[in-house]
Amino acid sequence: MSRRTATAAHLLVALPALGGVLMELVIALVDGPGAAGTTTERLVRLFSYFTILSNVGIGAVSVLLALHPARDGRLLRVAHLDALLCIVVTGVVYNTVLAGTVPGLTQAGQLSNVLLHMASPVLAVVVWLLAGPRPRVDAVTVGWSVVGPLAWIGYTFVRGAVVGWYPYPFLDVGELGLARALVNAALVAAMFLLLALVALWADRRLPAAPDRRR
Repeated sequence: MSRRTATAAHLLVALPALGGVLMELVIALVDGPGAAGTTTERLVRLFSYFTILSNVGIGAVSVLLALHPARDGRLLRVAHLDALLCIVVTGVVYNTVLAGTVPGLTQAGQLSNVLLHMASPVLAVVVWLLAGPRPRVDAVTVGWSVVGPLAWIGYTFVRGAVVGWYPYPFLDVGELGLARALVNAALVAAMFLLLALVALWADRRLPAAPDRRR
């Protein structure tokens, strides 16, 4: 894949990811506080959702790679792998566990839902397979890439204990109890590690990308 094509491919990931986040932000501001009580709390809750954070992450990294498809550096390697893992987990967990659990979505909400939970995860994986950049994944990158998701899990439990609100029902300590919520969190963490190892394996076997000769 040429650099020009790689640029277009990375933009194709950034558009639904950042577009979906922008739609959710506008919906929150237009609809008002709702059950959150205040607009500030609603915005904090919005950006406490793993879906939103993962789409911001993959969107931001994709913009950087669109500007320079062969861009490299330890920080970018970690950020890209972290964002890729997060967006894959977002798609898998939503479509296997959470789909249909949020009733009464408006048309705008339904569109942003498709962008954030379906279009963005699928496009991110396809573009990574085709455009890379690669090779970029090693053991150190894998280790650092799981820090962000683990930090989010910790934040979710700490904030939930303080304010009594959890972004997802499978982490709701109030409903499930601490032991069950921790088991669910451990399963998600294990999924991250497994996906990171798959990415490490694939990165070593797929051809280098983008093609520096074109």
